Amino acid sequence: MPQRYTTVARRGTHETEVKGSRFICALAPADTERAAQEFVREIRALHPNATHNCAAYVIGADGRIQRSDDDGEPGGTAGTPMLQMLMRRGVRDVAAVVTRYFGGTLLGAGGLVRAYGGAVGKALDAVGTVTRERMLLAEVEVDHQRAGRLENDLRASGRPVRAVHYGARGVRIEVGLPSAEAGAFGTWLADTTAGAATLRMAGTEYTAT
Repeated sequence: MPQRYTTVARRGTHETEVKGSRFICALAPADTERAAQEFVREIRALHPNATHNCAAYVIGADGRIQRSDDDGEPGGTAGTPMLQMLMRRGVRDVAAVVTRYFGGTLLGAGGLVRAYGGAVGKALDAVGTVTRERMLLAEVEVDHQRAGRLENDLRASGRPVRAVHYGARGVRIEVGLPSAEAGAFGTWLADTTAGAATLRMAGTEYTAT
């Protein structure tokens, strides 16, 4: 799996016009194929009278799932250029739907390819992207007396505190770490808490940076 990847910053839409036809591109983060398909259905339900609702999505940090749908446009002129634009921009875990309201002028195959691909590219520019980095998930157990200071020290050292859980017997602090920092973090934690904290590695997860 890659160490980092790019995805859309948020859900959003952007509209362009080409020779009287309206092209409305809706984008959304989607980390599963089911989420992408639900988004496509949602947008199609919002525009039941549109001429076409074409779709494309890329799922997985490595882009392992790629799908596109021309929704009645000539084969390869809508969903394919939309997918190609997502791949060219290096965007992953994303779903795109371009809704077209026909304006009365035929665009031809080349014009459709440019219009649909361009709509996705302009929407990506408008909505924005974020980088997600693969982080180690560390769980630190410490007593209540040291928890507050340790949390402050973690934040001050630039280590993202993901969650803090208070229990009857102690406090569990979840921390995200770059992969290369695991060993150094264990040493830092032992020094900072005089050996009073315990550390457990709890897998990996992609986190926005």
